[in-house]
Amino acid sequence: MPPTRKISIRLTEKYYHKLELLVESGEFTSVSEAIREAVKLLLDKYKEQLEKIAELDSFR
Repeated sequence: MPPTRKISIRLTEKYYHKLELLVESGEFTSVSEAIREAVKLLLDKYKEQLEKIAELDSFR
């Protein structure tokens, strides 16, 4: 398993409740797993922009 980093976030009760519903329905095993999936989807959405930023950063 790749190295991981623990972070802390604040969510509204509404968002947290919705994540708990996904866990209770069996879609995810934990709220943390659901959040990791959300982050993965966000990064996939911005993949091209991230690649451009990384390319520009390599020229520094």
